[in-house]
Amino acid sequence: MQATSRTIATNQLGPHRDVARRVERALRYPLRKPVAEHTREAFAQAQDWYESRSGRGQSPLILDAGCGVGLSTRQLAARYEDHLVIGVDRSADRLSRDHGALAENALLVRADLVDFWRLALAAGWQPARHYLLYPNPYPKSAHLKQRWHGHPVLPVILALGGRLELRSNWRLYVEEFAQALEQVTGTVALVEPWEPAGHFLTPFERKYHASGQSLWRLQADLPHAPELVPGPLTEER
Repeated sequence: MQATSRTIATNQLGPHRDVARRVERALRYPLRKPVAEHTREAFAQAQDWYESRSGRGQSPLILDAGCGVGLSTRQLAARYEDHLVIGVDRSADRLSRDHGALAENALLVRADLVDFWRLALAAGWQPARHYLLYPNPYPKSAHLKQRWHGHPVLPVILALGGRLELRSNWRLYVEEFAQALEQVTGTVALVEPWEPAGHFLTPFERKYHASGQSLWRLQADLPHAPELVPGPLTEER
C-alpha cells in the first residue's frame, strides 16, 4: 500500500521551553470554561448507557478520546470484549461515517472532550484504559497551549487514572507529554518507537505508517487522583 502523508513541520528544535510553566499554571489555577450544554446532555446519555450495561459501573471502562470516525472504538471493543468502550469526538461528520455496526459494548459520543473529561471525573469515572491516539500536534511553537499537555485540562486527563496510552507521529509531542506527566504525577514514562505490525487502530496510524513516518508511543499506569485538579471540576450552571 502506497500513501503520502506530510511530515510534521515545526519551528521547534526540541521540547518547548514553556511546557513546565504551562503545566504549573494548570495545577495552580482552576479551569473556568463553562461546560457546553450539548456536552452535558451527551455525558448524561453516556452515563446512562454505561451504568445500564455495567451493573452500576462495575464493568471496566475504556475511553477513546478523540476517536474520529470511530474505527479505534470498534477495534478496542472487539479486543476487550469484557470492557465497555466509549469513543468521544467533537465532529458529528466524522462520527456519522458508516464503518459498520457498533458492538454491544461500544458507544460513540459527540462532545467537547475538555468538558466530557471534567464531567467524567466529577462523576467518579475510573477508566481502566484511556487512549489519546494521534491528537492534533499543533506543531507551531506558538500553539503549545492547544496541545493536551499545554492545556489547562491536563490535570483532569491524568486524574482519571488507568492505563493511559498516547500515540503520535511527532516524537516531540510525546516527549513533551512525558515531561508534563512526570511533573504532575511523578510518573516516568518511556517514549518508545511504535510498530503497528499491521494492526492499525486508526486511519491516521495506517496512513502515517504507509508513508514511512516513524510512530511513537507512551504508556503510563496512573491512579485515580481527583486531588490533582485545582478548584471545582466544573462551573455551576
